[in-house]
Amino acid sequence: MELELTGRTALVTGASSGIGRGIAIALAREGARLAISARRRDRLVELSNEIVAKGGVAPIIIEIDALSPNGATVLAEAALSGLGVVEILVNNAGGSRAFTLETTDEEWEEAITLNFTRHRQLTQELLPKMIENAWGRIINITGKSEPEGINGAFAAKAAMHSYAKGLSREVGKFNITVNSIPPGRIMSEQILRNYSPEYRKWQSEHEIPVGEYGQPEDVAALVTFLASPRARYITGTVIPVDGGLRRYQF
Repeated sequence: MELELTGRTALVTGASSGIGRGIAIALAREGARLAISARRRDRLVELSNEIVAKGGVAPIIIEIDALSPNGATVLAEAALSGLGVVEILVNNAGGSRAFTLETTDEEWEEAITLNFTRHRQLTQELLPKMIENAWGRIINITGKSEPEGINGAFAAKAAMHSYAKGLSREVGKFNITVNSIPPGRIMSEQILRNYSPEYRKWQSEHEIPVGEYGQPEDVAALVTFLASPRARYITGTVIPVDGGLRRYQF
């Protein structure tokens, strides 16, 4: 299927590794011009070199810590300066760790800022140009809705689902869609760090119907479709990419 993404402009946050990296490569392969952001500049340079080696256009590299003051404004200005307009926004940056009953307000605030507030702020910064051009795609990489315990990221990502649904109803008339993708077990540095090979094998065999952990490309495939003109009638959705791991029915 021709996705009609050649020449479109996209900003992918958290692009230095894992899902974000896979999304950037997929969008570039479809002909999009990119701005890529993350904390680790060396990883972004490696990604840029790979994209160019595969025939893509060298991305705009934006080294930034999502928690830095005015981070969303700085990132939006850099992306707009480099691309002229951001037609596709992929809110992918984030982080997750389990909390306890003793978790401090500061830790909660950090989790909410990283996984919700900065995404909302960045979206708000880039919306005016999308509205002016009567075209845009906002795709949020979020998280599951089955928390085993207290986790600041899960709470923030639930807020993102709610915000994205409400936003989709406001901007649909401008040919702007807003969708969220909660990944399942997708291979990444974090997965390799947090889960042993033995646990990954057990979970693949007993809890994931497809029988294996996913790859960043599995998420990227859906992102590129949702980012395309072909997906014009899909908005306000939450679409898991998890190999059937989650047990809710919708």
